[in-house]
Amino acid sequence: MNVENLRILEHVTIEPDERLNFLLGDNGAGKTSVLEAIAVLSSGRSFRTSRASDLTGPAAAGLRVFASTRDQDGKEHRLGLERSSSHWLGRIDGNDVRRLSELSRLMPIVVLEPESHQLVSGPPEIRRRLLDWGMFHVEPSFLEHWRAFSRALKQRNAALRAKQVDVLDGLDEVLSRHGDRLHQMRETHADQLARSIEPTLAALKARLRGVKLSYLPGWRGETYRLALANRRERDLDQGSTGSGPHRADLVIDSDGNHARAVLSRGEQKALAAALVITQAKLIMAQGRQPVFLLDDLYSEFDREHFDSVLEEVLATGGQVWMTGTERPALPQPHRVFHVEQGRVNVMV
Repeated sequence: MNVENLRILEHVTIEPDERLNFLLGDNGAGKTSVLEAIAVLSSGRSFRTSRASDLTGPAAAGLRVFASTRDQDGKEHRLGLERSSSHWLGRIDGNDVRRLSELSRLMPIVVLEPESHQLVSGPPEIRRRLLDWGMFHVEPSFLEHWRAFSRALKQRNAALRAKQVDVLDGLDEVLSRHGDRLHQMRETHADQLARSIEPTLAALKARLRGVKLSYLPGWRGETYRLALANRRERDLDQGSTGSGPHRADLVIDSDGNHARAVLSRGEQKALAAALVITQAKLIMAQGRQPVFLLDDLYSEFDREHFDSVLEEVLATGGQVWMTGTERPALPQPHRVFHVEQGRVNVMV
């Protein structure tokens, strides 16, 4: 992997282990920036920020990341991404790509970082992104419906603000058609997560009681079309669409209560880890192999839970990248890199 001008990584070349890679260094050394580079190559954005200007270092106007990966058939592909604040250019095997989603499909990533507990305690949009990321990788038509719904939602909100009542019927038909499909796919994926998470919780030694996942569609009533009609006057007053998949949520309960209200921060982190690992397993069942990015995991869990999370992740067979300020005992094979002031060197 080659990284150029991403944060303090001016020019870095890394030859990783196919299984486990540990990035060791002080805070601010650039360890997380290496993980960000992998995320940028996969999706065009970091898990810490969506703004290219936050990622671009001082050496040039843009950043570049290049790496090789293998698809589900074992075929090797060369990926590349150049990005600045005004444009992006992605390549697969030397050919330009039209959409960043082409890179994401070839190299899906799973991220566990210090803010992952927000999956449990944070706002609904974080959990919607989790569901949508999963659906993107397991349901081929998801992206088409998501884009069509997003366009129609933007158009309807503009019409509501302009009081263009005459166009709302047509927009509601488009919005409900794609919204219903999004709802069906998300509901299916949420049900799969709910049915599959218990073994992962047990493997992580989470010791959480009565974890239950349930999906709320974002509207009340029998159909989305009817919900849009019933809320039209209120939407006109507010100038925005108040119901639909953009208001959906994955509700997480523990022992009959909202998990965010009764679980400690450590328990929330364990539950979040179980969620993303369970989802990774569902994606793997579709023939895709994610790359796992574990940022500062060693300081986020006690030794027992650290070992359990790492063991469960490694059991998936996916490549793992970890960061830390201390070097823990790691299973073989692995490779350790020392990161200091943006320089990355392999350690013996």
